[in-house]
Amino acid sequence: MPKSTSQPPIKDLKNTLDDRILHPWQYLEYRGEDDRTFIDKSEGIYLYDKTGKKLIDGPGGMWNVNVGHGVKEIADAVYNQITKMPYASPFTESTEIAHNYASRLVQYAPGDLKRIFFTSGGSSAVDSALRFVMFYNNILGRKEKKQIISRNDAYHGSTFLGASCSGKERDKNNFDFASNIVHHISSPNPFRKPDDLTDEEFCDLKVQELENKIIEIGADKVAAFIAEPILASGGVIVPPKGYHKKTHEICKRHDVLYISDEIVTGFGRLGHIFASENYFDFTPDIILLAKGITSGYVPCGAVVISERLMSKLDNKEKVIFSNGFTDSGHPVSMAAATATLDYIEKTNLLDHVKDVGPYFQAKLRELTDLPIVGEVRGEGLMAAVECVGNKDKKDPLNLSYEIGSRINEHCQQLGLIVRPLFSTCVMSPSLIITKEQIDDLVSILRKGIELATDDIKKEGLWSATSN
Repeated sequence: MPKSTSQPPIKDLKNTLDDRILHPWQYLEYRGEDDRTFIDKSEGIYLYDKTGKKLIDGPGGMWNVNVGHGVKEIADAVYNQITKMPYASPFTESTEIAHNYASRLVQYAPGDLKRIFFTSGGSSAVDSALRFVMFYNNILGRKEKKQIISRNDAYHGSTFLGASCSGKERDKNNFDFASNIVHHISSPNPFRKPDDLTDEEFCDLKVQELENKIIEIGADKVAAFIAEPILASGGVIVPPKGYHKKTHEICKRHDVLYISDEIVTGFGRLGHIFASENYFDFTPDIILLAKGITSGYVPCGAVVISERLMSKLDNKEKVIFSNGFTDSGHPVSMAAATATLDYIEKTNLLDHVKDVGPYFQAKLRELTDLPIVGEVRGEGLMAAVECVGNKDKKDPLNLSYEIGSRINEHCQQLGLIVRPLFSTCVMSPSLIITKEQIDDLVSILRKGIELATDDIKKEGLWSATSN
């Protein structure tokens, strides 16, 4: 056995650990040199680094710490479940805690979406939904109906099929994808629409593009359209009003299943457990969940399926849905999910989001007076601040060292973590955030943007004349 070694000093911790871990989305040229912040503890909306510095967790983890850090009720539920029964195989047994949680969750689900398949996370939920769609069409004898339509700027995870459906070009470098069955239409981003189009005309154009793609491929071959209600990792892109309902109608017209990826928008981010129907006025065939389902305390995901689809598979002899995971409906995940839902209900957290969400959006939109801020967009407690080189041309301000990363560096020095996406800064704080804490967040972000702007001016990378 290897000899036990003491923990490296803090000053050596970064490079030592980076030599052992391949991080998600890591630039390999910087391996061992990444200047990552090491988090030591967390509480409420705050993180604390190894030096004890207090930081507002602007991204809310990875969109997922919905009820905030350090909720004792969730920790106790997890502990109690581990001590009582840490595991039971979902392949051969069932558990009361999984049954009870599923029964509660479907009460919130729209329409007849009443059947839940639990997964180990968001990516596995996406993959399972896509596999179910193909399985479903095979059972119905429609073996050619396998093509999937997604969108540019979409993100649907890191499994092979999910990543194939993702539409962020920089995520596709040097990887292979299921390009024989996945097709992309353009992003429904109103900020990038032609100036001579109204929002309604732009919406109709994007909806027609979906129908044109279905017709081009052949409705008898298109199995599903997969879409986030708000394209989260693509830059918090909010499609124009009516887009979701109209695309859903197109899918129904052509017998194409609609998969709503609510992995980010679910569990309160927009003030509802499920946002598809309550916020966007449409009822999909399948909904995907993860992230906020346990508030990030332990991994979990879910696929919620329409009973209309399940009923068509009834009385089919010797048919097995041979898809599953060691951790499907894991009892510890179910305990965390149950405690999370308890907390949301007990604290009236959904009503709180409906109260502070508009305030959050309004305060952030004040940043548009800054010279490099082209747009602030979002809904509820998810938002993006996009920086541009020229406000008239709306060109992204991408530099040799991305402006979002520069802003994040300054913000961390001031007490805020933001999620930089090249020319955009994304925020999705825990839903417990108060208006006073929103003021702090926006104040720090404003200062961070101002300092980053000063940097690129001094370096000759941008000037006020760019606008």
